[in-house]
Amino acid sequence: MASKVAEKSEKCQCDTHHAKNILYEILNKEHRNETKWHQQYYQPHCSIGNSSCSCVDSRRVVLKTPEVTCRRASEVLLKTSTFIRNLPSFYHVPWEDQVALIQQNWAPLFVLGLAQEGVDFGLREISVPSLLKKILLNQSSTASDELGSSSLGASLAEVQKMKNLLWELWELDLSAKEYAYLKGNILFNSEWHALKCLPYVQTLQQEAQQALKEFVSMMFNRHVGRFAWILQLPTSLRDIDADVIEELFFRSILGEVILNELLLEILYIKPDWH
Repeated sequence: MASKVAEKSEKCQCDTHHAKNILYEILNKEHRNETKWHQQYYQPHCSIGNSSCSCVDSRRVVLKTPEVTCRRASEVLLKTSTFIRNLPSFYHVPWEDQVALIQQNWAPLFVLGLAQEGVDFGLREISVPSLLKKILLNQSSTASDELGSSSLGASLAEVQKMKNLLWELWELDLSAKEYAYLKGNILFNSEWHALKCLPYVQTLQQEAQQALKEFVSMMFNRHVGRFAWILQLPTSLRDIDADVIEELFFRSILGEVILNELLLEILYIKPDWH
């Protein structure tokens, strides 16, 4: 029994062997993570391994070139708002429904915009010091407070899930019209909200799906499963964590501003304006 416990303590689910000396392990963790990052995440379309492993869940990343990527992400956000503003049918629903649709669907629309604009991005893994490391390094409480108030990055597992979905979209090579119809299908999704004009919103979504089906049938008649494959995309897009998008692309720009509230401002959706 003791030998089994000892064996488990020597490595985690990622088969990462612990150093014999605990202090050495803590102080050299950052160097080891940098090496593993280069080996495992150099290719953009890579596997993150077992998602249940705590090593993957706890790893944090930031953008490698934030100035460039954040600017492109902001452009995508503005284009997303422009797409919505150019849909008169969206403004025909009550403002409460507009708010609900934006809050629910802005994140998948944004990821779809990243794919359409071909926005790829490099990542850099960051080290999140443990309490034990702070104690061993004799960090002051002030330094610890500053560390806690700074960005701790986004979840590696969640970001990699988003990158993998982007590569799937690029491999599918959607046309501009397919992107537009798919965005309409996503925007008018009412699955999780009780809307005032639910039948109208459902009709708009059905119209977007029908337009997509007719276009795919006309342009890709030899690809029978293409329409069904595209219709599966909204489910994967909604699985992307909106908080991760905010943290990765907009935290350094917006601070604590909530992104969907900013979008409501851009789209002129304010209760006291009606």
